Amino acid sequence: MEKREEILSQLIWDYNIAVHDVDAVLKGQKERAGHYTKSTIFLRLIESFPWFTVLSILTPEEVRDLLTREVIRKIRSPHLRSKYEFVRQRLQAIIPAE
Repeated sequence: MEKREEILSQLIWDYNIAVHDVDAVLKGQKERAGHYTKSTIFLRLIESFPWFTVLSILTPEEVRDLLTREVIRKIRSPHLRSKYEFVRQRLQAIIPAE
């Protein structure tokens, strides 16, 4: 749990938002933490951390659900957009939708 809190703290270092609020949004217990929604927290996470760090915060199923074409279009780096489009396609192919 400490590692998760550390990662989330690094994610929002530039805002005065409580880490437990960000965690509650990711767990579906709250709609927002400050101005962040689950989708915008996810976007910041995939732009800021390596893949295996993302998977330490979210399950592959959660990533599959959050990694939409809309989110991918918002990624600033063309290289990361390409990488995550590949990941999106693979996750949809190997993890059945519920």
